[in-house]
Amino acid sequence: MYINNDKLQPDSLNEILALRPDGAQNGKKSVDNLESRMKGALIGRFAGCMLGIPVEMYSVAAMQAIALENDMAFPPVNYWTGTDNPEKIHYRVNKRTDYLLQNIDKVAVDDDITYVILNLLLLEKYGKNYTVNDIAELWLDILPYACTAEEEALEQLKAGTRPECAANFNRYVEWIGAAIRADAFGYAEPGNPEAAAKLSYNDAYLTHRKNGIYGEMFCAAAVAAAFTAKTPLDAVKEGMKQIPKDSDLYKELEWALSYEGKLTNYLRARQLLDERFPKMHPVHTINNMCAIVFALILGGNDYTKCISDCVAIGLDNDCTGATVGSIAGACLGFEAIPSYWYEKFNNTVKTYLTGYETLALDDVIARFMKLAQK
Repeated sequence: MYINNDKLQPDSLNEILALRPDGAQNGKKSVDNLESRMKGALIGRFAGCMLGIPVEMYSVAAMQAIALENDMAFPPVNYWTGTDNPEKIHYRVNKRTDYLLQNIDKVAVDDDITYVILNLLLLEKYGKNYTVNDIAELWLDILPYACTAEEEALEQLKAGTRPECAANFNRYVEWIGAAIRADAFGYAEPGNPEAAAKLSYNDAYLTHRKNGIYGEMFCAAAVAAAFTAKTPLDAVKEGMKQIPKDSDLYKELEWALSYEGKLTNYLRARQLLDERFPKMHPVHTINNMCAIVFALILGGNDYTKCISDCVAIGLDNDCTGATVGSIAGACLGFEAIPSYWYEKFNNTVKTYLTGYETLALDDVIARFMKLAQK
């Protein structure tokens, strides 16, 4: 059973770094085939997210029922072809039906997609030495709305609260919001998980504390590590080295990794999560990071199986699907992603950022390549 432990879980960067396990300072590794890996990471993330959106936080039984009604395989090996809520509007822009296989003609709107672009813009405008104040300025300028921790922080900023204090009374400081903003920092520091984790810290601090911060540092580091890792799961193991070894998140990731070589299917994975975290909210950082580990154990070096099992496990499965897709795509490269996952994207990415509602996918990839080479 998961037991919360508030000891040895600092919020300051220097204290966090001091409590990392051995091997944290592993330096930058040379990345082979950077363009293929960057393209794989971004397309992998977008596809994993799009697969999860129609069933975000659905129970396993509910997902199975939709698959059965639409004569689909489950876990899903392609985009959904039906939905139980066709009129739902996602982030005030796209209908739920826009995420179905027969209607996909772009990377449609989602927060997991929007935050990748937001942090691309952050790094382009302020550089890799950006501050918490810089993030606040950018958010107030182009982020019109948000959810949970991000929404509360944004409202605090609008009320005049100093950015470094925006999360002090936030109810969601250990939820998954910071972790889903991490990937851009991993893309900016490919092959250097320590630098990626440090780069993500200020972004996390605006909205999160303790395990919420560690979630973003872990994901940023894992994505960076994936560019040189032998397997996606190896990237996770490297990413863990950038968070405090006595933190709740680190210990629970160790627990999840203990099932390497033992876990056989998504149903057992979800059962283990439900037993371990019976009272934890499905949008919490810790249970969702463990779901990511389980998906990568099950998926191995098969991109489709990684995102398929991740979405089937459930919880906040558009977010975890995005992160798993990013790690697997960076590790395996663009060529390892079957074309049906991206051929209908039409080189178009949608966000809800003011002034950046539509971007060209190849331009986004090129801009991250430029950041990575600085």
